[in-house]
Parts: sequence; structure tokens; C-alpha cells
Amino acid sequence: MKELNLALQKKLARLGRAVIDQDRARVLVQPTRDRDGYWFGGGNLSRDPGDDALLLIGRYRDAGDSRTGLAKGPRGRELAIFRSEDEGRTFDKILAWSKAQIGGASEVLSIEGSALIVRPRSVEVLVSSERRRAYPRGLSGYQKPGTGVWAIDRFRAPSLAALDAGVGVERLVTGEDPAYLHVKDPNVSPGFRRGQHLLLYCTHPYTWSSASSGYAALSARGCRNQTADFFARGPTWDVAATRITCRLPVPRLGAFASQPALSLYFYDGAECLRSHQAHRRAVDRPRGHSCEELGGLAYGYDAEFPRLHRLSRLEPAFVSPEGTGCSRYASVLADPDGGLFAIWQRSSRTRSQPLVGNRLTAARVARLLG
Repeated sequence: MKELNLALQKKLARLGRAVIDQDRARVLVQPTRDRDGYWFGGGNLSRDPGDDALLLIGRYRDAGDSRTGLAKGPRGRELAIFRSEDEGRTFDKILAWSKAQIGGASEVLSIEGSALIVRPRSVEVLVSSERRRAYPRGLSGYQKPGTGVWAIDRFRAPSLAALDAGVGVERLVTGEDPAYLHVKDPNVSPGFRRGQHLLLYCTHPYTWSSASSGYAALSARGCRNQTADFFARGPTWDVAATRITCRLPVPRLGAFASQPALSLYFYDGAECLRSHQAHRRAVDRPRGHSCEELGGLAYGYDAEFPRLHRLSRLEPAFVSPEGTGCSRYASVLADPDGGLFAIWQRSSRTRSQPLVGNRLTAARVARLLG
């Protein structure tokens, strides 16, 4: 199929920017401390099928340095689930697991992105963690002391109350190819094709020199058709990192009522993996780097997945007005009435990264697509 014309692309970009609205965003969950190196986020929203309450999963990250293991701080220390009974105005923590509880017999050094899948008779938690594991033979010299390898695990239960990270944690996705050794930051789109869930995730090479997006078909038995790198890194602001964090089916409204099914993709990008000093005459702008990524947008026809098209080709779509400009881990949930609720992690004045959120009404969504 042909790419959307420019007018339709602009409508999609306006929808994305309206839901990830930096000016209207409200803080939903604060990190442990209000200072550089402390975050909360990296998860998704879902609804409790029993009473339609909002559920939110994410991880607390405290100060540390991923290049030195635990030598300079605890890093990703706790996975937590929050619940809201007032449509997202307030959230209360209802469940939490430490690194030790998730690790079991295998030591977990840090927790990162996670995903919550809630069904009437089952609940799944997908969590990425760095565990003590040696690099492949011949590459051991590249592994920094005190660090491990990232992978994605899963634990399940019949209900939220029965979830126990200490029982039944299973490995879901791991990296065997050194070019995509580290696997992390899962997000899930239910019922993407023939009842299968689409699992999207992030990969890094053994050198930590870039970040890519992978996907797999997720089922109760595990993953299949795993592909480690399907969305090429961009030519400018996202040349070093392209990490998809959410797929949002575009509502069949207005100008899109007669279009084939298509989806909007939110992703994190960065110009470099480590911060560098710009020329004194260079344009003053956030460049994005590891842990301080900026936000981007793409779209794709569902029938043509994994082929995607960038909407933010020359510059990012989402930049925090404070701190480093970091705006990442966006996740958008469609409300039952057709509205949209978005959460994302962004830099603050103190360079901490709280989880913020914003809601679009169904009427506003219809106007933006009309």
C-alpha cells in the first residue's frame, strides 16, 4: 500500500502530540527521590476486567551507573503495580517486588521496562532484568566488571492477588546473537493477528553502542517468529537508538474511517548513547542519550507489519520542557468511550524522571482525526 498522504500524516502527528502533551501532563507517580538518577516508569496501563479500574505497572529506578553494575547505586530496585479507582486522577500502590524476589536463585542486578496483561481469568507480568551472566566466549573482555546480561522474564497467576514473582518465573526472550545480546523493555499489543499478542521489545549489542527494536508473537506457550531488529534507526536525531514502547491502533474515525487498519507507534530515540559536549556555536537542543532519550512517532498499516514509516524523521516529536529534555517510555491506552490516556516518563527541573500522564476525550480524538 502507498504511504499516507501528507495531510493524513499530519493528522496522525497531531493526535500523537495531543495525547503526549507536555504542557497538560500531570505527575502520577514520583520517583524515590527528586534528583538526578531517580525515575519511575517504563511500564503500561491496563484495566481490571472485574470493575474497570485502571492498573499501572512500572519500576522504581534509584541512582546508579549501568557501566559499573551495583558499584554506584541500586539502579532498578523495585517493580510495582498501582491501581486507580478515579479514572487516573490518583494511583495507589497495591503490589511490589524487589530485585531479590524477582531473581530467585539468580541474582538480579537491575530491573527495567515491564508490561502487565490482565484478562478475566489470568494475569501476566513481563519484566526485563539484568542478571549475572557471562558474555559469550571471545567477547568476555567487553563485559564491564559487576555487570550482567539483560533478558525478559514472565510470571503468571489466575488473579492480581495471586501474583507471586517468587514462584514460576520463566525466561521469555533472551539474546543469543552478540549483535543483539541484551533484550529488555517489553510492551504488548493483545490480539494483533489471529488472536496472537504482538510483543515489542528493545535490544542492545554487546558493546552497548546502539539500541534497536525487536518483535515476536507471544502466546501462553512462549514466543515465536522472534526478530531482533526490524525498525531501522533514523538518519538524524534517532541515529543511535530506536526503541518502540507502544502500538496504538488508530481509531476508524473521520479521515481514517475508510482507511485500511493502521497503527501509531511511539518510540524513544537518541542521537548518541553517551552525552557529549556540543560545539559552542551549535544549536542548543537536547540530543538524547542513554537514559535520557527523546520521543518519536511512526505509523504502519497492520497488514504490512513490520513495515513502518517515520512521522518524526528530522526531529523528535516529544521533548520535556525541563531538565535534559528526556521524554520516553510512552504508553497509550484507549478508553472504553473512545478517549485516550497516556503515560510517559520525563525529565524534571531537578533531572529526576517522574511518571506523568494526560487524557484526551473521545470528542477531542474525533476532532483531531476529522
